[in-house]
Amino acid sequence: MGLPMCCCGAETVDEASTPNEGNASWRIFTYKELYAATNGFSKDNKLGEGGFGSVYFGKTTYGLEIAVKKLKAKNSKEEMELAFAVEVEVLGRIRHKNILGLRGYCAGKGQRLIVYDYMPNLSLLSHLHGQFTSGEVRLDWEKRMNIAIGSAEALLYLHHEVTPHIIHRDIKASNVLLDSNFEPLVTDFRFAKLIPDGVSSMTTRIKGTLGYLAPEYAMWGKLSESCDVYSYGVLLLEIITGRKPLEKLPGGVKRSITEWAEPLIIEGRFKDLVDPKLMGDFNENQLEQAIKVASLCVQSDREKRTNMKEVVNLLKGYEELALERASEDEGGHDILS
Repeated sequence: MGLPMCCCGAETVDEASTPNEGNASWRIFTYKELYAATNGFSKDNKLGEGGFGSVYFGKTTYGLEIAVKKLKAKNSKEEMELAFAVEVEVLGRIRHKNILGLRGYCAGKGQRLIVYDYMPNLSLLSHLHGQFTSGEVRLDWEKRMNIAIGSAEALLYLHHEVTPHIIHRDIKASNVLLDSNFEPLVTDFRFAKLIPDGVSSMTTRIKGTLGYLAPEYAMWGKLSESCDVYSYGVLLLEIITGRKPLEKLPGGVKRSITEWAEPLIIEGRFKDLVDPKLMGDFNENQLEQAIKVASLCVQSDREKRTNMKEVVNLLKGYEELALERASEDEGGHDILS
């Protein structure tokens, strides 16, 4: 791994940031520092919790607001070590305006913690389905499209610009954080895969989140950059519609957002797809383009999906999208088939 490890129980650490080749700056924190910054990892400071562990808000002695991910050994200590190593290694390699960079880490005495800058507007999930969904709508149409484009640019960078290329493997609303200006930053690289030159796909253990997984990956573990493209398409539909990737129907049956959207898209009823919370305030041309882009991303056949370069160009209006390409595949089947 390209980053040095240290014992987080050490009493002292150099206050200066430690430069590295890929990221802006990072440093090694002591456990004592992070314990103090998070008020002893108190419940009041907890921002969220998942299978990986918990994330806490913190404030350092020199006033920096941080988010501290405290990993836990869900299945085994080895799995926790691997998740920590992968995320720190990947974040040490990359730098992009729409990727949440590494602020630092702490490793030692059975503890694995990763430190990031704190994002005051929390996650996209919290605005679409969480604590910010009541009251005044904070995500208007313009912000939503900006978030969609910024998230796409992060994936374009991972897939096409950084070497080796990186597959994120867990693109979803909770992994898109929002800064004070609602600029999106993609986060959580613990499942990321670095793809060697000349390799376009591989078979691997299935990781990620139900509702966002590409069919070939969910069923057979066949991983490629196209799996991220599929996940992004689901995310784009989620941004447009305000609906969850999976919803429970009466009787316990689950329906995906693509299954719900497909008949409306086929019939050209694009306006009926828009999140009702927007009260009809959206750009119709952007809506049509975004729906068509999402449709190209969530094709069941990965060979018929688009790529992130084209996604960014289409969403920014650099390329025109032929209606017939988005509305049917080569065999004349439905839009999301």
